[in-house]
Amino acid sequence: MGSVVARKPRFLCLHGFRTSAEIMRLQIGKWPQCVLEKLDLVFIDAPFPAEGKSDVESIFPPPYYEWFQFNKEFTEYRNFDECLAYIEEQMIKLGPFDGLMGFSQGAILSAGLVGLQAKGLALTRVPEVKCLIIIGGAKFANPTVAENAYSSTIKVPSLHFLGETDFLRPYGTELLQSFLDPVVIHHPKGHTVPRLLSYDKSDERVLDFIEGLQKLLTGGGGSGTARFSVNINSNMTAGAVAVEL
Repeated sequence: MGSVVARKPRFLCLHGFRTSAEIMRLQIGKWPQCVLEKLDLVFIDAPFPAEGKSDVESIFPPPYYEWFQFNKEFTEYRNFDECLAYIEEQMIKLGPFDGLMGFSQGAILSAGLVGLQAKGLALTRVPEVKCLIIIGGAKFANPTVAENAYSSTIKVPSLHFLGETDFLRPYGTELLQSFLDPVVIHHPKGHTVPRLLSYDKSDERVLDFIEGLQKLLTGGGGSGTARFSVNINSNMTAGAVAVEL
């Protein structure tokens, strides 16, 4: 019998708050070609036009979009159910997808959606999400949504990027506690999509994760979680694999 050809993991990509699909395409486009050619990425705009000023206005041109709205404490949401329904419709229209990739508000959604889907509370009309790439993420702060999303361990293979000066870093670290064996890459920047550099082999480390996903998707990788040959950071959640960039 011939060998099974590994296919590219297919991700639906959810952009940050008051940015856009095109902006995220440009942000991820900073990654090296050796990584990008291993992924099938689909970018979509959030359903709602930005209701206020965007933090990226001096860097990227409009239009800007947001997934849902929230109060100053981030505990009350508006248009949240509409957001979830919109994402599901896009997954039906453009899918099927293997995983979700998100940055900032899109990362919060991506991580939480898997937990909600496992409870039958979201994405009930699409195949289960099998993997995640979370960049600058955090947990939902709405108590009811958080209880539904994180009360059970999220067991899909997940890759998390945490920036040293990211204002969301403490919340992204807390998010790791909800995952089984998350792979964690630290970078020295802030709330941004980091570059993957060849001199420190960070591109190779991401490729290792993708290779694990390919084995999972072709039925030859057990749990499918990629594991890097690095030391476990004692400051991280037990089970997290930490990679310093």
